[in-house]
Amino acid sequence: MAKVLVVDDSVSVRKVVAKALEGRSMEVLSAASGREAMESIERDRPDVVVCDVILPDKDGYQVCEFVRAHPAAGRTPVLLISGVVNSTVLARAAEVQSNDVMFKPFAADELVRKIDTLLGGSRASGAPRPPAAATPATPVTPAGAPAAGDLKSRLAALATGAGVRFAALADREGFLIESAGQLPPEVEVAGAMAACLAESSDGIGRELKHGALTGMILEYEKGVLLLHGVGPTALLAVAVADASALGKVRYFVKKALPELERAL
Repeated sequence: MAKVLVVDDSVSVRKVVAKALEGRSMEVLSAASGREAMESIERDRPDVVVCDVILPDKDGYQVCEFVRAHPAAGRTPVLLISGVVNSTVLARAAEVQSNDVMFKPFAADELVRKIDTLLGGSRASGAPRPPAAATPATPVTPAGAPAAGDLKSRLAALATGAGVRFAALADREGFLIESAGQLPPEVEVAGAMAACLAESSDGIGRELKHGALTGMILEYEKGVLLLHGVGPTALLAVAVADASALGKVRYFVKKALPELERAL
């Protein structure tokens, strides 16, 4: 059974990867820091390392360098994950000889496809690859989060409001938990953007001594995006096509927030 080591300080990300690999004859190991990752590589000898670039101690590049310098594990494939993939990130990834770089947040099928490819490349010549299992085309929700039922119905109630295009709930890492309404391809972008804006706005709020972010309104040429925190772990994004309906939508969102938090 192949071993996949997932290195990320976010519990949500580790759960997402574990859920994506369920039923694929893979053992999922996890580490929350670079130090834990190195200990696991030394002890468990994973077949693939999936590692976030940003970690609380050593970064993903250092973890990759550790792998490449290891006398026994030096050929282990390393997939780096980054919230920003630009020329600087790609150059650094090439410098430390990572096998691939993936943008975060990611879809389950993309992750599984990359891991399958890396496992195929690391197996001995002639060794058969395990058959690929069917994977969902949408992002995996964090393990333990409700994918239907109360959460879905509450979002659906918001999404059917006058002027509303869709309502999406994401965790603080930007991974889509649930959504409802007229879902465009960019619904995942709304979740990721909500997480990025919430993180930066929380920092501004602390500096100004205004406290944590509760919500914000973004106006665009073709509509409005309403973002609101749902407890300490999630964010709600509601796309409103008709700006004149914003006041009513905000009222219903505030009424729905306690129920959404309880449903998480």
